[in-house]
Amino acid sequence: MKVPRTLQISLVWLLNNSLPPMLRDSRLLMAPLMRIVFGEHAPMLMEFKQRAMSMTQAEYVDFYRQLAPLASSTETDLNRKCTTRILEDVAGSRVLEVGCGRGYLARKLCHRYDVTACDIVIDEGTRSKIPAVKFFEGDIEKLPFAEGEFETVVCTHTLEHTRDLFASLTELRRVASRRLIIVVPKERPYRYTFNAHLHFFPYRHTLQAAMGTNRSATCDVVGGDLLYVEDV
Repeated sequence: MKVPRTLQISLVWLLNNSLPPMLRDSRLLMAPLMRIVFGEHAPMLMEFKQRAMSMTQAEYVDFYRQLAPLASSTETDLNRKCTTRILEDVAGSRVLEVGCGRGYLARKLCHRYDVTACDIVIDEGTRSKIPAVKFFEGDIEKLPFAEGEFETVVCTHTLEHTRDLFASLTELRRVASRRLIIVVPKERPYRYTFNAHLHFFPYRHTLQAAMGTNRSATCDVVGGDLLYVEDV
């Protein structure tokens, strides 16, 4: 069953804000819930935050290969309002999407733009369903593209997964010549979450602080998530 992003946001907000932090971060509470959602893969996800920084790159990629089938019921993490804003805010004709997942946004973008998309893991089904998009497997911390190769770089629901946030932002800015568009979930930090997030942005200012000082950039709450637009 596909769960709309707006419903996901509401359910996560209820769980994260209605329980006392001591209870919300309790393994005794979260372990049974994680087992219901992820089955035998629950322990792998519950220990990810503790293990992520000591993983080799091969182990990190393998973790996401194992995680990919568990998200098969979700077409995208983007909400509709963010999708609309992104399509309106693209500058130029050459677009790179970093963290493309199953290609939901890349498919919409390729009707208007020359689109390249990359992610740490891309299945062959995604490539074959969207032949108009050029797909690459690559690490956000070391993107396989030239400086300023794309006029707009879009990165949605990806920065929260990265191990080196500074390196990731440096790379996104390096390959963008005009505009950078970022979407992250507006989410409180907890040890046990129904995702593999390593970074959390509960407020607008937490994302703005991570991005650094830029008076021309905008950061808004859009459909329950945070949307950041920067002219580079």
